[in-house]
Amino acid sequence: MSNFIIQGGRSLEGSIKVAGFKNAATPIIAATLLTKEEVHLHNVPLIEDVKKMIQILVSMGSKVVWTDKNSVKIDNSDIDPKKMDMKLVKTMRSSILLMGSLVSRFGRLETKEPGGCQIGARPMDTHFKAFDRLGIEVKVDDSSYYLEKKRPADEEIVMSELSVTGTENIILASALNQGTVNIHVAACDPSVQDLCWFLQDLGLEIEGIGTHDLKIRGAKALGGAEYYIMPDPIETGTFVCLAGATRSKLIIENTAPQFIALEIEKYREVGLKIDIKYLDLSPNKNYKLANLEVDGKVDLHALDKLHDMPHPGFKADLIQPFTVLMTQSKGTSLVHDWMYDGRLKYVAELKKMGANIVVSDPHRIIVIGPSPLFGKEINSFDLRAGATLIIAALAASGTSTVTNIYQVDRGYEALDARLAKLGAKIKRVEE
Repeated sequence: MSNFIIQGGRSLEGSIKVAGFKNAATPIIAATLLTKEEVHLHNVPLIEDVKKMIQILVSMGSKVVWTDKNSVKIDNSDIDPKKMDMKLVKTMRSSILLMGSLVSRFGRLETKEPGGCQIGARPMDTHFKAFDRLGIEVKVDDSSYYLEKKRPADEEIVMSELSVTGTENIILASALNQGTVNIHVAACDPSVQDLCWFLQDLGLEIEGIGTHDLKIRGAKALGGAEYYIMPDPIETGTFVCLAGATRSKLIIENTAPQFIALEIEKYREVGLKIDIKYLDLSPNKNYKLANLEVDGKVDLHALDKLHDMPHPGFKADLIQPFTVLMTQSKGTSLVHDWMYDGRLKYVAELKKMGANIVVSDPHRIIVIGPSPLFGKEINSFDLRAGATLIIAALAASGTSTVTNIYQVDRGYEALDARLAKLGAKIKRVEE
């Protein structure tokens, strides 16, 4: 198991490049299963979840060639879902997206229950109810799932909630031989938009991208494409919080600011200075790339309250790093994460470091700042908690040990090396 040893309490300086979006990369990789033509993906984050998704494809017979560190060619012309590595399926939540692609292409599928971060209840009912409206029967036997296309799809499908992966799965399942399907109450998060743009490049007709109503005209077959995965908006926001918590001036490169517009406003409200410098060229016509110049050498003041919301609201995955920012801000903040009931484990670790936080219930905390933080041994309970505690360790005086770094490696590419280039004293050790 890997741990980070971090000597904190110092300002950072320099430029850090945002990697490709994890939450877009995994559904896009799943979507490559819909075509027999070669797909060439760029800006692919080299993280554990992506590596596992690629390994699952290879286990089925996919031909995969990395053309450089973050670009990969995938050929799924000859695959057999029966050969899928079920042990890998059970280790990652994103493997649920294979259901939509494979049942769309082959008409039936047997798979295992997906794994992932333990951050509270994450039921699959939303997926299965929508599959039923697509004419796909789902049977459950212990930890196995059996999916089979039984009848034509309904033309109108109403999602039972604004589920991101649920929406992505139904988009994938609607791609081939379904006629026209209208999906209502669809999530419109950045990863959903990136998936739709990729499928458009493969030749799928999709209307309403970026809204809660999508119209998909199923294709008989899809072609190949060369595609650039969007920069990670969650990583962008995490680095902004890093700048503020450590009182640093950072240039955050390769961002797509339109996908974190509300978050940027909230960062500015607490006192951070953020200048957006748009670049002349973008690999995707649907958004502009930019560098963010963030000045964290400011007096921070708390927000009265903050809560997560479906896109374009404040992202649930940025609530935790924002909490660290609030520990260094003057005043009292109510932080409400209503989406997940198991995400407050990191609060005990922050309190161990000296943060003044009161847990009101499984979803709400009160943060009183500013509080000096001190180095301690702290544990990464999940992907976003790990990144959050790394920020806290860098802001704290003294030495911290952040354990269970595998969770961080699942979603952040070479984070220790990138932070070291900013002047962070961070070392990876193996137990």
